[in-house]
Amino acid sequence: MNLHEQQAQTLVEALPYIQKFTGKTIVVKYGGNAMISDKLRQDVMRDIILLSLVGIRVVVVHGGGPEINDMLRRIGYESHFVDGLRYTDETVMEVVQEVLCGKVNKNLVAQLNRLGGRAIGLCGMDGALFRAVQLNEKYGLVGYITSVDPELVENALLAGYIPVVSTVAQGEAAETAYNINADTAAARLAAALGAEKLILLTDVRGLLRDPKDESTLIHVVKTEEVQGLIEEGVISGGMIPKMQCCVEAIQGGVERVHVLDGRIPHSILIELLSDRGIGTMLKKEENA
Repeated sequence: MNLHEQQAQTLVEALPYIQKFTGKTIVVKYGGNAMISDKLRQDVMRDIILLSLVGIRVVVVHGGGPEINDMLRRIGYESHFVDGLRYTDETVMEVVQEVLCGKVNKNLVAQLNRLGGRAIGLCGMDGALFRAVQLNEKYGLVGYITSVDPELVENALLAGYIPVVSTVAQGEAAETAYNINADTAAARLAAALGAEKLILLTDVRGLLRDPKDESTLIHVVKTEEVQGLIEEGVISGGMIPKMQCCVEAIQGGVERVHVLDGRIPHSILIELLSDRGIGTMLKKEENA
């Protein structure tokens, strides 16, 4: 097959997937190396714009850990982590709000717009999108989401925008903001929107049976298998809360959740619009 035939075949292969997902909502949780590398960031942005232009409703939920670390270093403030979560006192919360809702969010919006998309930036406090209470005193101002009101995101989608959401929540009772784990926020928002898919971009190939061997990638996991894989130690460390978020999203009505390697250029397009799955897909057991 020559180059032109290969290019045509790629487009033909994408057609049924475009037809299947047009008009459907897909939530992309964006972070990790795909966010730090300029080249990978442009690839992700172009993927999102392409999906939007073929009629797929794309919502981006982003973190910004490295940028928060950088700002805290600049002001001479040391980061502390408890059980893998950033301890968030009032100073850190101020930085989180400034960096996530300000610099990171608006830079992503500007880049999407520069590349030909129509993006709008939202913070979890806008329209009381995320409301939260304190998760546990030992984590400081880290929040547990108590409610999600997706109306503002839905309105942005209806107006033809790509909503870009930062994960800071409004306090349910206290006059404070809370820092929210981006995977958790993406899962809860995907469920509230009735999304077809949730895509979590990570810095690993997906779920590996042997973390040191990328050839042991587990392509499909059913929700009923997750607890057993945790007990076996296959799902461990930071992958435990990530997989639990995936299960929560599916229990909330999301059809499929994909854990993808954001270091692979155009991983979103390869996963969604081709016959070749490249990450780990989670699905309901009854859909086996």
